[in-house]
Amino acid sequence: ALKIGGCFGSGMRKGEVCGACTGALMVLGLAYAKCDKDDEESKIRSDIVCDKFLDEFKKENGTYICNDLLGCDISTEEGIQYALDNQLFTEFCPKMVESATLITEKILNNE
Repeated sequence: ALKIGGCFGSGMRKGEVCGACTGALMVLGLAYAKCDKDDEESKIRSDIVCDKFLDEFKKENGTYICNDLLGCDISTEEGIQYALDNQLFTEFCPKMVESATLITEKILNNE
């Protein structure tokens, strides 16, 4: 799981959707997404679960966009340096992983 998601961090290295959200959506996809192209019920269910996750993450954290969460543009050298200087990757990002994990657990447990 670490290897398959290894390139998703930092909003896929461009500050877009938070890597914690991407990883959570991968887990939810494994649980709810369709395996058969004709399985419309699973498609609808996975869309609902995806929206539920993103809405809840945004409600808890204000956004699911990495640059907005961090308060800097990590697609630039200056932004990366700011994030490093302020320990955002080691202090802030783990909090986003925790938030994404808790929301995912709630969804998987149908809470």
